[in-house]
Amino acid sequence: MRPIDKLIGASLRKDIPVFGIGDTVLVNTRIKEADKEKIHEFKGVVIARKGVGISETIVVRKLSYGEGIERTFYLNSPAIKSIEISKKGKVRKAKLYYLRGKIGKKAKVKEMELIPVTAPAESPVEAVKEESAVKTEVNQ
Repeated sequence: MRPIDKLIGASLRKDIPVFGIGDTVLVNTRIKEADKEKIHEFKGVVIARKGVGISETIVVRKLSYGEGIERTFYLNSPAIKSIEISKKGKVRKAKLYYLRGKIGKKAKVKEMELIPVTAPAESPVEAVKEESAVKTEVNQ
């Protein structure tokens, strides 16, 4: 392994959640003003994701008072405090640059319906017993 690869591997962040294009995310960034540090929130739709490794970036777009605002973030930057996923978007494109020309409801991305995962029953016989028990309770 080359020495540069060791340096890059050491500076990659491990706390970045798995998200994709079309997802609505809340990016908390640290901003230094004089000797104080404050957290700035930027909530919007991820319209592009490019690069790999240390140079991976995302472009987040939001509408503020009718104006579109885009901001590019380096995912592995120490200035990013956290990234939270608000909604999962259902899209069919790798880049959502077409949203730049849209305003209002047309600029929305469809939300993906998430199916809740339930723990499987120990055996199919027990699952049938549980269903019949629920039905008898409802009938009474």
